[in-house]
Amino acid sequence: MRILITGGGGQLGRALARLGSQHEVLLPARSELDIARPSARDLVAAARPDLVINAAACTDVDGCERDPDLAYRVNALGARYVALGAERAGAALVQVSTDFVFNGRKGAPYQEFDATEPLSVYGASKLAGEVAVREACARSYVARTAWLYGLGGRSFVTNMLDLAERRPRLEVVEHEVGSPTFCDDLAAAILKLAASEVPGTYHLVNEGGCSRLEFARAILDEAGRPDYPIDSVDHFPRAAETPGYAPLRNFAAAELGVQLPDWRDALRRFLDAHLGRNG
Repeated sequence: MRILITGGGGQLGRALARLGSQHEVLLPARSELDIARPSARDLVAAARPDLVINAAACTDVDGCERDPDLAYRVNALGARYVALGAERAGAALVQVSTDFVFNGRKGAPYQEFDATEPLSVYGASKLAGEVAVREACARSYVARTAWLYGLGGRSFVTNMLDLAERRPRLEVVEHEVGSPTFCDDLAAAILKLAASEVPGTYHLVNEGGCSRLEFARAILDEAGRPDYPIDSVDHFPRAAETPGYAPLRNFAAAELGVQLPDWRDALRRFLDAHLGRNG
């Protein structure tokens, strides 16, 4: 199978390339394929892929509030250009989306059929991308995920580890609850989902959920620092409003046999690799 991955330089893109290495994987640089340009449609089609995975996005949540045009140019129009190219090539398309399409006020984990109501420009632009993909590509999969971390990149996990080395204690918000997700597990699930040939909207996250505070505590505990002090705070000032309680429930993909491991197991495996443990 010939797989084209946009955003191949990111944590998820690298994981997809690594786990999909038995296939012919195309990883164009942004200088070669900028999804925010209309020419992306023709470039995607010309690559003759069997599967396109759009992992490129403007993910600076606060930056999107400051520059909405950029957010929509990449996350909405870019998704449309990629989808049009995939459709022209007769390819399937996986569009990576986010928990930010929800408002976080349901009081329970969100499943795929819950109503969306983004609170931020980032969330709204990613939702617009979902709509554009469904309209432009018949064989499209929307894969919503959350709180990504992966090998060789920056994330909440690596930030907590680095800050704990430089500061005597940390402050972490407790009211944000979500679904931490290891990119390796997400990449494997995306490839398995695409092979199902059942297009639709799916939630792909590691099982379970936790608060940012609980996640930070687990990170440092698993890293061998159980006595490191972490204080709870109500909020940090930021430009974008975030969904307070938005863990995702994998309902639809689980029906197809596509499930990700528990988030604590995923964190342990990531830290083993990141810290060079177990040989």
